[in-house]
Amino acid sequence: MKNNEYLEIAIIAALEAGEEILKIYKKDFNIEFKDDKSPLTEADLASNKIIISHLKKTDIPIISEENKQLPYIVRQKWKQCWIVDPIDGTKEFIKKNGEFTVNIALVENGVTKSGVIYVPVTKELYYTSTDKAKAYKTIISSDEQSIDKLLFNDNDILRTNSINQSVIKVVGSRSHMNQDTLDFVESLQQEGKAVEIVSKGSSLKFCLVAEGKADFYPRFAPTMEWDTAAGQAICEAAGFRVLDQNTQKPMLYNRENLLNNYFLVTK
Repeated sequence: MKNNEYLEIAIIAALEAGEEILKIYKKDFNIEFKDDKSPLTEADLASNKIIISHLKKTDIPIISEENKQLPYIVRQKWKQCWIVDPIDGTKEFIKKNGEFTVNIALVENGVTKSGVIYVPVTKELYYTSTDKAKAYKTIISSDEQSIDKLLFNDNDILRTNSINQSVIKVVGSRSHMNQDTLDFVESLQQEGKAVEIVSKGSSLKFCLVAEGKADFYPRFAPTMEWDTAAGQAICEAAGFRVLDQNTQKPMLYNRENLLNNYFLVTK
């Protein structure tokens, strides 16, 4: 298979998973809790099942939040892998505020190669070109439209604006705003800049930056690889950097420890 085929499979998987998620979203659903106290719903599992069924066609191994993780001694031999979050923002899903996404990324030798983020409630599809040179946002207006007609339209390319020096927009989490993030905001203010906080759930925070609706996304709280891989790919394709705050280099994936360091999304 070629990279464009991989990307198309990932997009179809995200759209089909999103459709199934919405069916569950519109009814009463049960909530369980994992060992780490994070919530789990039947929608997480249904989405994961659909995505895995599609990605298996590529014969590329998969890291998904809802799969049992293989030991690093096995994973370190992988040249490529998919990184999947069947529902990023399960807490937002439970609150029924619409701010949850389906995340799928392709990684090669630790580096993001392409990414897909789908927002089921608003039908917004964010994705990269196959070479990660461009990022797109497409509204899925009809289930009957073919993928070929929907994708890679020039009008859908994300073109970011330069930072407005008078007001700096910093995107934060609805669920995870903490003192380290507030300290980052204060450091901007001490430079004489007015700062506006833009709150958003799930990987939509990456999407806000990629669209030019925010200037920085500091994430100084725990995240996992599946929370960030697709968002990083899309931001990088839009001309932003996602910097590991320990190394000051772009975050890498399929690491021995799937827990991310703090990171900053910046121009």
